[in-house]
Amino acid sequence: MFDITLIAIGKLKEKFYLSAAEEYAKRLKAYCNFQILELPEQRLPDDPSPAEIAAGLEKEASLIEARIPRGAWLCVLTPEGKMLSSEAFAETLAGVKLSGKSSACFLIGSSYGIAPRIKQAADLRVSMGPMTFPHHLARVMVLEQLYRAESIQAGSKYHK
Repeated sequence: MFDITLIAIGKLKEKFYLSAAEEYAKRLKAYCNFQILELPEQRLPDDPSPAEIAAGLEKEASLIEARIPRGAWLCVLTPEGKMLSSEAFAETLAGVKLSGKSSACFLIGSSYGIAPRIKQAADLRVSMGPMTFPHHLARVMVLEQLYRAESIQAGSKYHK
């Protein structure tokens, strides 16, 4: 069975986000070995300088690199990434599976983004669109799209 890991910087606290995330994680487990890894967001001053932000992102990058499964295909969620329809996202994931990879890893960064070196190392950078979303909501949205992609690949009626 294919392995999917979602790495997210920051911890979900709100019950409604937790409930939604848990529901999609449970549904995903019918299609793949799925896990969420929450990593701590670096604490920064209220009005951080660009240098402080860059240093924080580099510390997060080290934590991220240590947790990306070895040999996994890496997809980073970032505003400057490629926008995909749900069908194209499902096709991309299916292609990864057909390529011989046994795992995929998706990354949602912190409120300040993701270190450039992690973005450059990604096999794919995906944007959720030009709007800004809270990171906790973005996590639920990514989980739903992963579930939808797996449903599309399985030919289920979830995706209409």
